[in-house]
Formats: sequence, structure tokens, C-alpha cells
Amino acid sequence: MRPTAFYAIMATAAMVIIVYGIRQAAVIVVPFLLAIFLVILIAPLYFWLQKKGAPSWLALLTLIFGLVGLGLFGANFFTNAINEMITNLPKYQRELSFQINDSVDWLEAKGVKVEDDIVNQIFDTSALFRQTRDLLNKLGGILSNAFIIILMAIFILMEAARLPQKIRNLPGMTNNRWYDLVRIVESVRKYMGMKAVMSTLTGILVTALLYIMGVDYPILLGVLAFLFNFVPSIGSIFASIPGIILALILHGPGEAMIVTIGYVVINVGVSNLLEPRYMGKGLGLSPMIIIVTLFLWAWMLGPIGMLLSVPLTMALKVALEASEKTRGLAYLMSDTVPPPEDDSKSV
Repeated sequence: MRPTAFYAIMATAAMVIIVYGIRQAAVIVVPFLLAIFLVILIAPLYFWLQKKGAPSWLALLTLIFGLVGLGLFGANFFTNAINEMITNLPKYQRELSFQINDSVDWLEAKGVKVEDDIVNQIFDTSALFRQTRDLLNKLGGILSNAFIIILMAIFILMEAARLPQKIRNLPGMTNNRWYDLVRIVESVRKYMGMKAVMSTLTGILVTALLYIMGVDYPILLGVLAFLFNFVPSIGSIFASIPGIILALILHGPGEAMIVTIGYVVINVGVSNLLEPRYMGKGLGLSPMIIIVTLFLWAWMLGPIGMLLSVPLTMALKVALEASEKTRGLAYLMSDTVPPPEDDSKSV
């Protein structure tokens, strides 16, 4: 066996073991990743406070109290809202069934014959609300881990001032490796920071839309829109479904259509107009890679993997670019074509 083939087999085997290990350890890995990304987002505020003259201990305490206060309030508020919504799901399911039956009766009155089996297959309300209940339970599970995530973020923050210097002075840490690490952190921070701003704007607009239309739980559904805006391509679609269904249940098809148009206008306006302007033309990732890694990270880490798929993939791409042996894989993940090599030297 050629050495190249042997190394390829060993690398593939190692990758399979790593992926399987991450999936098995998702319960531990997910809170740790969330804490890291939280620190990446708020670390600039820590250094900004220091530049403004605040002592390091005061800047750290400010962030710690802010995190704890916001985390406890948010976890309590949204846990109560999620539990209340889960309690009301049977009522919403009955109302949706009535809406569907009324629509079928209206069609049959107009002379359109509708088979019951087809209606039951297309509009399976029990399956829809079962999946909704599962999603809400998973969100509740994430909120129950909020204290652990915040605690981990606090300990990481305590090392924020000294950690870069520690890593920089590690044995074998060359200038190139240090530059690659800085690139990974900066690319993730830039993406997560701007995406958080755009997602916050999306959540605020969705909350206002649903509040004006009289849809239940506008704040909770706005937060859902905020979270799913981190999921590329399909996130905004999934985030709009609960609001549209609630508008249909509570107010009928006309209001549901207005809410649908509102979701489309908000998501298209933010994602297609504002994001490209402030975040650049692209993520540097192939659209195919974005979709494939979206499902891969979701398989490994669960729903949180969908939220973190893009920053994790961006970090992986930058890491692959650092080595000559893996640079080809980074090029395959990129949305650009690398320049052709000059073959004149080999002639």
C-alpha cells in the first residue's frame, strides 16, 4: 500500500472517530461551545471597558453581573412562556382542526370533492403539534442549562485577559500558528457579532408584527425568529411556521396571509438587503458545504448544532487553510475557485 493511501485511510478513520466522539459527548460539548461563543461575543465589551479606564476587576464584575442577571431573568421568563404554550397546545390543535374542517366544508359546498384520507395525510395536526411540543421541550432543556453555560462563560472570562498570552507562549507556537488562531477567532467574532445584530433586528420586527396582529406569545416567537435566523437558508422558514399557524388558528386565513407576507418582507429585507451590506457579499463557504454541514452539525450536536453550524464550519475552514496538506480541502469548502498553478516551471 502506498504511503499516501495509508495516510488517507488513517485520516478518514480518525475523522470518523472524532465525529462519533463529538456526537456521543454532545451533552458536554454543546454547553462548552455555547459558552465559548458567548465569550467571543462579549469579550470586546470587556476590553472596551478597560480602554475607558475601568479596572480589569470592575470590567469583569460588570460583565458577570450582567450575564447572571440577564440569564436568570430570560430563563425564568421564557421557561414560563414555553410551559404555558405547551399547556395550550391541545386547545390550538382543536381550533386548527375546526379551521381545516370549515375549509373542507366550504370547498365541498362549491362542488369540490375532497377525500378525507387526503386531508388527514396532508393536514396531520397531531403530528404537527407533537413536533411543536418536542421543539418547545428542547428549548426548555436549553434554558435549563442556561446557568451552567453562564457559569462556564464566567470562568472563561476570568482567563480572557491572560489566555491569549498563555497560548502565545506555548511551546511550538510559531507566528504562523498564532496568526491562524487569531484569524479563526476574528472570523467567528465578526460573523457572530453581525449575525447577532441582524437576528436581533429580525426578532424585534417579528415581535412587533405579531403583537400588532394580536397573535399569542409575540415575544417568545420573536426570540424563536432571533435564534433560527442563525440557521442558514431554512431557519427563517421554520421560525415563521408557528406564528403563521397561530394567526390562522386565532384570526383566520386573512390575518394568517398578512402575517405570512410580514414574515417574508422582514426576512427578505434583513437577509437579502441589510446582511450583505454589513456582513459582506458572502461567508466564504460554498452553498453546498453550508447545507451539508448544517445537517452534519445537527446530527452531531442536536438543534444547537444548526445554530452554530456556520461559525463552526468557518473555523474549520480557516484551520484547514493553515496546513499545506489540508489546504485543498479548504479550497473545496470555499465559494471561490483558487487560482491555477503555474505549470511553466515543470516544463
